[in-house]
Amino acid sequence: MEKRKIILDCDPGHDDAIAIMLAGKSPYVDLLGITVVAGNQTIEKTVRNALNVCQHLNIDVPVHGGCGQPMIRHRQMIADDIHGKTGLDGPIFEELTRRAEDKHGVNYIIDTLMESDGDITVVTTGPMTNLAMAMRMEPRIIPKIQEIVLMGGSMGLGNVTPAAEFNIIADADAAFVCFTSGRPITMMGLDVTRKVLCVPQVVERMDKIKNKASQLFVDLMRHFNKSQKEVFGWEGGPLHDPVTIAYLIDPSVVTLKAMNTEIDIRSTSSYGRTNCEFFNYNKKEANSNVAVDIDVEKFWDIIEQGIRNYQ
Repeated sequence: MEKRKIILDCDPGHDDAIAIMLAGKSPYVDLLGITVVAGNQTIEKTVRNALNVCQHLNIDVPVHGGCGQPMIRHRQMIADDIHGKTGLDGPIFEELTRRAEDKHGVNYIIDTLMESDGDITVVTTGPMTNLAMAMRMEPRIIPKIQEIVLMGGSMGLGNVTPAAEFNIIADADAAFVCFTSGRPITMMGLDVTRKVLCVPQVVERMDKIKNKASQLFVDLMRHFNKSQKEVFGWEGGPLHDPVTIAYLIDPSVVTLKAMNTEIDIRSTSSYGRTNCEFFNYNKKEANSNVAVDIDVEKFWDIIEQGIRNYQ
């Protein structure tokens, strides 16, 4: 199987960190670079978190800081109730010596896509600001994108408001730009990511691997599960973001349905909702593939193998 070339755009974040881990040593993924956006914490903290994970796991890819605020909205949302003061509370990392690249993340996306043969997938596991800004700055990159794979949205209930999921509501205008770009877009929403709860038995399973990656996984998930229990009442936190990478490693892990998805950027109570035409009653052309189910057992097998790749 040919490796999928990807740019991973993220806002680490505990589940983003696991997505980086999964992509970093996969024989099925060619991780070209990491771009970082504000989301789970401020841009300064999310960049530091990406660097810490890469240094800790010896993932040798460039890390580029990107946008620290939404395209239009005046206020950046963060998720410190879930991810803590650092955005990656739990692990204790060694002194950070890795540094972010000088080039802005948006410029990195533009330059990398422009120099490509149209064979790069852009994976977003945070607000879609960096990718949308790149599209606006240089529209010629749009046909160069092989596929956009995002964690975000929901066909059903949100997790910030009844209507909206965090990554979309944090910059719904950016999501609107990406969903109307005309490129193939695959959405991993809360409908599937809430099915992969990292319950204590999963943490124990990964702990038995006994390598640097498994220890990081355990340290991350102990904090993540504690905060998810406090906020949502779950015994295990949903491991949202790695579903994107698991799909690239083995597309059969999720069940997709083609449908038209519109981003609500006009209302107040439903701002940021991903309106997915599941039944296509209005006969709209599909613009997205939306994950509607996930093979939970296969997903955890992919996570385990991803951790074992660091042996």
